[in-house]
Amino acid sequence: MSKNTQKYGYFKGKQRYKCNKCGKQFLVTDRLNKDTIWQLYTEGKQTYSQLAEKFGCSAKTIQRHIDKIQVERQSHFEAAANVLMDTTYFGRTFGVMVFKDSISGKFLLKKYVKQETNKLYKEGIEEISRRGISVQAIICDGRKGLFAMFGNVPMQMCQFHQVAIITRYLTRKPKMLAGIELRVLSLTLTKMNKIAFIGQLEGWYYIWESYLKERTTSATTGKTHYKHKRLRSAYFSLKRNLKWLYTYEDYKELMIPNTTNALDGEFSDLKNKLRNHNGLNIERKKKFIDGFFEA
Repeated sequence: MSKNTQKYGYFKGKQRYKCNKCGKQFLVTDRLNKDTIWQLYTEGKQTYSQLAEKFGCSAKTIQRHIDKIQVERQSHFEAAANVLMDTTYFGRTFGVMVFKDSISGKFLLKKYVKQETNKLYKEGIEEISRRGISVQAIICDGRKGLFAMFGNVPMQMCQFHQVAIITRYLTRKPKMLAGIELRVLSLTLTKMNKIAFIGQLEGWYYIWESYLKERTTSATTGKTHYKHKRLRSAYFSLKRNLKWLYTYEDYKELMIPNTTNALDGEFSDLKNKLRNHNGLNIERKKKFIDGFFEA
């Protein structure tokens, strides 16, 4: 466009211009660019229909351009990484297992899974190591048996996942005083250092030890069992996982995060963006996810 023209508006994929000399208006069609369309589609949250209206073409044309996109993956990583790992689901048998470096913020690896298993997590860490990245720490949700699979690598259990475990056992509003106090204590986990928290937990147990050991007899079988099983499960979950809840304090020089929040936030962002594109088939959904994680 010459200096005698100016942008005057936008209409169905065409930029409206106006001549400053004669006042005449005319339309110039935007050239379809698949990279621009992909950016608007993934980051701008625009649907096929919205993009079709914007560029003055059919939704099928937009879809065709998006299908041509080849998603590029990360290829340059730091020499060492603190690996956040977790899995999110988009249905009962379609999950994405993601490994992210908490230091650089880069996604290191992504695997499509039907369900998360310790074996798949181990394979993921091994693949990251094969790429020449030194795994100096792992932050995860504390799946049973997972902590024993990685030798001497420092393992940090996400403190918020531990709080969630306590909530599942006790609910958000426990009725028993012992349960109320234990839940309140669990909520201080992210705010209290290791020594202080252990002291508070031992103090709680000193008060409620006999209560935890109360037993009752079944009227039908005559057998005895613990009366407060869910409270016991909540307490022993905390007691058992203490070894891994404060690893970040034991290795301060590694700058290990105490939660997987940085990864959980990415999962939420991805799902929010995908909600704008309901109805995608599995391959197009995977392409969208590939583009989001670039891993």
